[in-house]
Amino acid sequence: MLNFVPEGIKQTAFVRLFGLAKIPLIWFIRPSVLELNERETRIKIPFVRKNKNHLGSMYFGVLCAAADIAGGLAAMEHIKNSGKKISLSFKDFNAEFHKRAEGDTIFLNTQGPEIKAFIEKVIASGERENMTVDVEARTPDQFGDEPVATFKLTLSCKLKS
Repeated sequence: MLNFVPEGIKQTAFVRLFGLAKIPLIWFIRPSVLELNERETRIKIPFVRKNKNHLGSMYFGVLCAAADIAGGLAAMEHIKNSGKKISLSFKDFNAEFHKRAEGDTIFLNTQGPEIKAFIEKVIASGERENMTVDVEARTPDQFGDEPVATFKLTLSCKLKS
């Protein structure tokens, strides 16, 4: 029906509407999906006033919320494609902040194939399974490909009965 709409716009609309319905903070920080494919997920968070802290850099809560999106979106996509009902949450979260993010920030996860295999494992086992996902945050206008923060999140999924 919406074949004329570019995939990135559809994916961004999905993320924002999901945020509006389920997690309002996601709607508030205005993420854009730059890439969501079999290999990688790239999310962009704009460097605007509402996403800044008192020092003029991106607020760490916004950075963490964006890491959550980048770490979970590929899993949500594989769950949707499986046709199964699977609960998805994060069991734990680890963040290292290397530099101040003072520009639009890109969040990258390159574990698409591993996440797909993980969702298949969840379906096959019927048990709760956990997987660590890695997300890297970059501010290309400031530091190029050098990360400003790195995150490790444990994705926890279970097939619903």
